[in-house]
Amino acid sequence: MNAYKYFLALVLTALLSGCCSSTSTCSTASKKTDAPRIVNIINFIRQTEPRSDEDTDEVLYQTTAEQVKIMTRYDLKGTFLLQYDALINPQYQSLMKQELVRGSEVGAWWEITQPHVEAIGLKWRGRYPWDWHANVGFATGYTPKEREMLVDEYMRKFKEIFGFYPSSVGSWFIDAHSLAYMSDKYHIIASCTCKDQIGTDGYTMWGGYWGGGYYASRKNAYMPAQTREGQIPVPIFRMLGSDPIYQYESGLGGQTQGVVSLEPVYWEGGGSQEWVNWFFEKMFDDPCLGFTYTQAGQENSFTWKRMKQGYEIQMPTLAKLKAEGKIRIETLAESGAWFRKQYPLNPATAQSALTDHKNQEKKTVWFNSRFYRANLLWEGTNLTIRDIHLFNEDFASDYIDKAGTSTQCIYTTLPFVDGFVWSSAEKRAGLRLYKVTADGKRSLIQGKAPVITSGNKTLQVEWQTLDEQAIFAFTFTEGEMTVACKSKDTSFQWDMELTTAPAAPLPFLHIDSQTIQALYKDFTYQITCKQGTCVDTRKPGQESVLRLEPKNQTVTLGFKTK
Repeated sequence: MNAYKYFLALVLTALLSGCCSSTSTCSTASKKTDAPRIVNIINFIRQTEPRSDEDTDEVLYQTTAEQVKIMTRYDLKGTFLLQYDALINPQYQSLMKQELVRGSEVGAWWEITQPHVEAIGLKWRGRYPWDWHANVGFATGYTPKEREMLVDEYMRKFKEIFGFYPSSVGSWFIDAHSLAYMSDKYHIIASCTCKDQIGTDGYTMWGGYWGGGYYASRKNAYMPAQTREGQIPVPIFRMLGSDPIYQYESGLGGQTQGVVSLEPVYWEGGGSQEWVNWFFEKMFDDPCLGFTYTQAGQENSFTWKRMKQGYEIQMPTLAKLKAEGKIRIETLAESGAWFRKQYPLNPATAQSALTDHKNQEKKTVWFNSRFYRANLLWEGTNLTIRDIHLFNEDFASDYIDKAGTSTQCIYTTLPFVDGFVWSSAEKRAGLRLYKVTADGKRSLIQGKAPVITSGNKTLQVEWQTLDEQAIFAFTFTEGEMTVACKSKDTSFQWDMELTTAPAAPLPFLHIDSQTIQALYKDFTYQITCKQGTCVDTRKPGQESVLRLEPKNQTVTLGFKTK
């Protein structure tokens, strides 16, 4: 058979093959998989909620008690993370000791409070006993030495109460100095941090592993590390269960994002039976690479009356999936111990969503590795490479050696394609495929549903054009992305073009035929065109930024910056 027919046969084989473990194949159909599908039920506990007079300390305690009741009813263990002010409350101590007997885990929630600060002899700078502003309520607002004092005090008090040091420490965001200190001195096993978001509550975390877990750089707790020497050996898991299709563009064109997640309080997300069923199907059945992970649970600040509906949807559903053997429900420390045994370095992972709960014909796949992340989005017959961010462990955070003074906090990685920040309400940024005719006219390529296969550290996406004249194969490896085309028509021509909103804050310094040099926050990096040619198309006020022209029908980009 000719090359095209052979290529098509491979695709059909993929469609008819098994499911998505680390060495098998997945199609657009939902099928049972042997890849680990891991759930942590993490509830973090604050003593006080100053933002509402109705949400008293007793209401917050009763919320945690109700979480314990419903988890006990369905025989589900979880992880309870205590803020210092809750840690020193005898009510929570008693409740948590009962949970330890039941098999749950108790650890630390790393927001800083007035009693915690005063216990180490510092003056409290907050507006309330707990203040959510980043320069007061998080360790980034303190000097490295003060952070160590805060860690020592928490660990001392925790061991005094429970008889051991915590294995898990979670926070919306945690700095590398504190995390490394906890690892090196107290040997914590796991951590968790907020999902990707821009501006929500004043906190921006953008461009890292979309889901699952990663080892952070010793210079930057949000930046995935590339080497064992440069990493903190504590897996950090992404919290909240982001909608893989719609979270990314929530609030597009504005300065902040909304929330589309598994959190039980959101009625269009984790509080909706329809959405929960869809999300669990995507997480536990759709194509993946390596493993998938999600976090259920909620902080007690939202109170039981707000989260009750979502809990009563999610807990029995998780119990059923566990009984069927589809998922592993673990404590955060158990997942961290497994991750450390399984992966000495940051793994290549992927998750996908091949149906759309809004019935808008959208599909997506996320790929993460120690060198970059990438996202493909299909909208009907159209495909956009919506996001590519690069990772380099030498890119230090703003807080590594000094206290942050802003009420907001910003953690980012190194952008190459940013479909949110570089977009406007009118123009969506992205890297797209175009057909090029002999006279130079260009038109978006239209295609059918994707077919996704995975192997060892590799994800492949096959996409056939609507007219069935060509098939594009996207191959994602640890350090490279390759786009290759097989066509019945030997004269078939195509290219890829990156377009953005005209005023987008682009990092590109120089674009030549083989390299794209960039500067972000005084840090230089580059993307290498290892096969094919880069063309600089930038002009003032225009949307086009660059084109990638194939060589021998192939474009290969290299993303190793370390």
